[in-house]
Amino acid sequence: QVQLVESGGGLVQPGGSLRLSCAASGSIIRVDSMYWYRQTPGKEREWVAGINGFGSTNYADSVKGRFTISRDNAKNTVYLQMNSLKPEDTAVYYCNLVVNYLGVWGQGTLVTVSS
Repeated sequence: QVQLVESGGGLVQPGGSLRLSCAASGSIIRVDSMYWYRQTPGKEREWVAGINGFGSTNYADSVKGRFTISRDNAKNTVYLQMNSLKPEDTAVYYCNLVVNYLGVWGQGTLVTVSS
């Protein structure tokens, strides 16, 4: 069984920064692509960023140039550095890792951008 633990959410003022982490543990044979999503009440979960096993990254247009996804393969961890945060970035952020060829979701961490 594989578990994902997210951390790093919180309250930040507009223009501020946060760094989210998502660490996988358990019976891990391999970890391929890693993703971040976010969701606000009443809306569908939205893809934010992804990084594949070779380190290639992709971003949603809404966060491009402000967010950076990265990974530490030795720690089975994915990060999301979020800069220049805006109120519209407020959401619950979820990681999704492809572990042992299966997608696994984290529990979510709340990011609130407000003055």
